[in-house]
Amino acid sequence: MSIDPGWPVATALVLLMGLALLAHRVSGYALGRPVLVAGLRAIVQLSIAALVIAAAVRSLAWSVVLVVAMFAMGVLTTTRRVEAPRSWPAAAAAMAAGIVPVLVVVLATGTIPFTGVGIIPIAGIIVGNAMTAHTLVGRRSFAALREEHSQYEACLSLGLLPGQAIREIIHRRAPEALLPGLDQVKTTGVVTLPGAFIGVMLGGGSPAQAATAQVLVLFGIMAAQTVTVGVAERLIAARRLVPRDLAAALID
Repeated sequence: MSIDPGWPVATALVLLMGLALLAHRVSGYALGRPVLVAGLRAIVQLSIAALVIAAAVRSLAWSVVLVVAMFAMGVLTTTRRVEAPRSWPAAAAAMAAGIVPVLVVVLATGTIPFTGVGIIPIAGIIVGNAMTAHTLVGRRSFAALREEHSQYEACLSLGLLPGQAIREIIHRRAPEALLPGLDQVKTTGVVTLPGAFIGVMLGGGSPAQAATAQVLVLFGIMAAQTVTVGVAERLIAARRLVPRDLAAALID
């Protein structure tokens, strides 16, 4: 089974976009324009990505360059999402702490071949999910620090160091960033059939191969997200990963 570009796909895309825009309009969310822009960007970006990946998989060096580019874009995206663009080195460190060990494990064990066609898909999935976890922990933590600034000051008055006061506030929020990933793992095969599973099946693989690939991906996602969130929490507590307003507010 394959889905080829053509009028049936174009018709489906137009109808689906129309349904999304109508739902936004009826619900009063006022996000119609961002949805339309996001859809158009997805078409353009995926078209370019398909061409780039087709060329990159032939060369291991170019495959690594492509993975680095995906990582850089993920860092840029998440720092914008959490409104801390100047903290990109810390965001990169948090994400890399989660991503690199996962890729080392799957490559060192021979689970994934050290080739472009093996590295690019798994790296793309892990990078994307690490980015999502980083965004979630950042947004929840920064919202908590803004809402509970009086508690932060109270902690300082009791003798806690700034980092300790910050962790007192954000530590209970950090695990919330992991819940979507955990729900995905728990419901896989029952509620959802994720991309890796479907991809292997559509590519002609057996059900056993599809299940094995998906389990590998899910374990990699859990490991990468947990490490990323843990490191991000500590960098936030150290005030190395914070938006400008919080950098000024979280003083000694």
